[in-house]
Amino acid sequence: MNCAITRPSNVSNRLLSIDALRGIVMLLMLLDHVRETFFLHMQVPDPMIAGETPADLFFSRFTAHLCAPVFIFLTGLSAYLYGSKKTYSQLATSQFLFKRGLFLIILELTLINFAWTFQLPPAKIFLQVIWAIGFSMIALAILLWLPRWLLVVLTVLLIAGHNLLDTLHFPTDHFMHIPWAILHDRGWIEITDSIKARTSYPILPWIGLIIFGYLAGSWFTESCNQQQRLKKLNCWGVGLLVGFICLRTINIYGDKPWILAGSWLDTVMSFLNITKYPPSLLFIMLTLGIGLLLLRLLELKQNLPWLKPLVTYGSVTMFFYILHLYILKFLYLIAVAIWGTNQGEYFGFDHVAMIWLVTIILAILFYPFVKLFSQFKARRKDLIWLKYL
Repeated sequence: MNCAITRPSNVSNRLLSIDALRGIVMLLMLLDHVRETFFLHMQVPDPMIAGETPADLFFSRFTAHLCAPVFIFLTGLSAYLYGSKKTYSQLATSQFLFKRGLFLIILELTLINFAWTFQLPPAKIFLQVIWAIGFSMIALAILLWLPRWLLVVLTVLLIAGHNLLDTLHFPTDHFMHIPWAILHDRGWIEITDSIKARTSYPILPWIGLIIFGYLAGSWFTESCNQQQRLKKLNCWGVGLLVGFICLRTINIYGDKPWILAGSWLDTVMSFLNITKYPPSLLFIMLTLGIGLLLLRLLELKQNLPWLKPLVTYGSVTMFFYILHLYILKFLYLIAVAIWGTNQGEYFGFDHVAMIWLVTIILAILFYPFVKLFSQFKARRKDLIWLKYL
């Protein structure tokens, strides 16, 4: 997966495909967060219970599996492109990654967590995807100094080997409980008698994924022409999907076993029912395989007019992330005030189709604001703080 490390050529054109893929990911994330806002009465565990989850809800949730792994992979890829510019040294790249990672962690603990809970001070702190991205960036800031061959070894160990640790747990009174909950074992951390934190995104495999993205950044340098790059994206994408099918079929490693169910649809759902928290080897193989093939397709089609909105969404992801969380929270509170809690403890839609309809409407309504901020960001490159968004 190696190409010579040189300054990217025609990066602006290739970044259209990267931003377009980010845009797809953000819209799928919007779909999933609409589900989490207005379908809480039908909560789904991780992994889902295939035989008890309606197919429309199962596949709506399944589409969102693409979001985190593709985004963190692209974060590593973008970090490589950032460091490949002649104006930035390796030290400058490391410092930027460390500072931005720390910024994201603080953002998760404050503004983003408040958007989920609307509690101040919070009783619960949810350490979710922005936390995982921030921690992964800090790890990459340190690890990028290692030789490339060692980064390859680390990537394989963290992505392919972490499922060997699935049975390792520590009780809450053990000194390893907190670090292990952060690294691999999703759980609760008691901060004080009144505040506790949920490590929703254990970070160990995500670090492997951001390193993989960083290594793949060399595909986007001038030493790799478009034909070579498309070939690499195709080979890795197809290879990961074929590997997923083979490893999933033999049912011996990489995730919880699947079963032959009473119908073909339930069997397919069981086969695709993979674990996100933390992401299993099979989860990463399937989602990243799809993501790499999408990136290839978007590079081939990146000049088509209908991709421009996706590129716009993908150019200001943090702005959109924060905006949509607060809008969804306010919409939920308005709905409760008007219709009450019509689904037990929650207000919720009656049908999954409403999740898709509301997502489409919101994506259209959000677009003018996203476009304005994207134009502002492109116009004001002198504002350093915009790089953090």
